[in-house]
Amino acid sequence: MRRRYRLHLLAPLLLLLHRHAFGAEEFPLWPGDPPLAVALEKPEGYLPPEPGQDPDITRLGNVSRPTLILYPAPPGRRTGTTVLICPGGGYYILAMKHEGSLVAAWLNSLGVTAAVLKYRVPAPPEEPAHVRPLLDAQRALSWLRAHARERGDDPQRIGVLGFSAGGHLAAWLLCEGDRRAGGYPQAGTNEPSCRPDFGILIYPAYLAAAERQRKQPAIREEQKPGPVFLVHAADDRLGPENSLEFFLALKRAGVPAEVHVYQEGGHGFGLLRRGRPVHDWPERCADWLRANGWLSAAGP
Repeated sequence: MRRRYRLHLLAPLLLLLHRHAFGAEEFPLWPGDPPLAVALEKPEGYLPPEPGQDPDITRLGNVSRPTLILYPAPPGRRTGTTVLICPGGGYYILAMKHEGSLVAAWLNSLGVTAAVLKYRVPAPPEEPAHVRPLLDAQRALSWLRAHARERGDDPQRIGVLGFSAGGHLAAWLLCEGDRRAGGYPQAGTNEPSCRPDFGILIYPAYLAAAERQRKQPAIREEQKPGPVFLVHAADDRLGPENSLEFFLALKRAGVPAEVHVYQEGGHGFGLLRRGRPVHDWPERCADWLRANGWLSAAGP
């Protein structure tokens, strides 16, 4: 099911053109109202760009109907691996281009099928911000696994990639495994596993012990995460501790993990290309994916 939005100026229009060029399709995640559905006062839409804002940065707000935007890998290069992408935005908006569609294009270039998750934002003020997004992410992972063979992909080779708040969401998805989030207890009965096989967290937020404004995921001994790759900048205003503390927790739990901390880069660099060392993280991530067998048609 393809959908078009009322977009603002050129950057979101280029996003639509990118979707068309890569054969992307957008699917609703839930057959009717999603669990814990709540009406938002304002309609879904892109926010006007801020003065001097990079055209590759777009901000989608007021999402109440979660969807999955699927970018299949090119048939001649398909590795069988799929990655669910969780854009960031502080659980208030979604950075749909430099942390979404551009990331999908990069993954496609590696032979990986990509799917951008348009999860619900913002959360009601009385509820932890990750609850509805986690329901959407778990549903999306199960959907990708259920339909993997139709695409020629492997249902046992599905990872998650998240930025900032999307990295926090990806960490929850990794740590919860097949334990479904509250509000959708019937999930799992007729759906495939929602546990990712691996994770990629780029400047994840709200994972450090000092972060008290968000509830934090915890690694469970009964179902540990798959291998994890992390990237952060030392001068990130949210602090590299978010990646380093999660990396150490993974290490203590015996989960294979790799972390890269760059001297400079700030927060929110996503897939922007500005010629600084931190912008080479996709190459380092591709090396990690290749070393772990996710870019080989033979599998890990």
